[in-house]
Amino acid sequence: MHLYPDERLALFIDGSNLHAAARSLSFDLDFKAMLDDVRERSRFVRAYYYTAVVEGEDFSPVRPLVDWLGYNGFSTITKPVRRFTDASGHVRMKGNMDVEIAVDMMQMAPRLDHAVLFSGDGDFRRLVQAVQAEGCRVSVVSTLKTQPPHIADELRRQADDFVELADLKTLYGRPRPVREDA
Repeated sequence: MHLYPDERLALFIDGSNLHAAARSLSFDLDFKAMLDDVRERSRFVRAYYYTAVVEGEDFSPVRPLVDWLGYNGFSTITKPVRRFTDASGHVRMKGNMDVEIAVDMMQMAPRLDHAVLFSGDGDFRRLVQAVQAEGCRVSVVSTLKTQPPHIADELRRQADDFVELADLKTLYGRPRPVREDA
């Protein structure tokens, strides 16, 4: 990732999208290492982490991460997962954070030189274009190294810089824990 010491920079992390991409590449991100590196190599402004959380259950797998991030320098934005029944009668869950990411990124753009978006969602192409119109450079972090790729082609083309998530593994990666079946 090309960072410059004099640029005001913020991170916008689409948690579920990043998690899926990293999982498909068989690693987890070390958010502390990432934040330390960004703070050292730029004029860091803020790091946002967006995710939907399941409420009303004894354990939410994402809750410990969200709590840790909130205590360690990230602004965490969450909302409850919505449950619905599809046409075949299956209960599905949805927790889209696109609007929250778009609003925050647009509000921050005039105060930034560089926005880094961790998502491959093609719906963000127009957001990236609007942020660029504010004079802000936009890097997008996702992956082409999965089948299918996690990055939408139109988003990759719109970004000023595409950063291959697999290339960040040596800087910010840690192995995924091996789970033993009981």
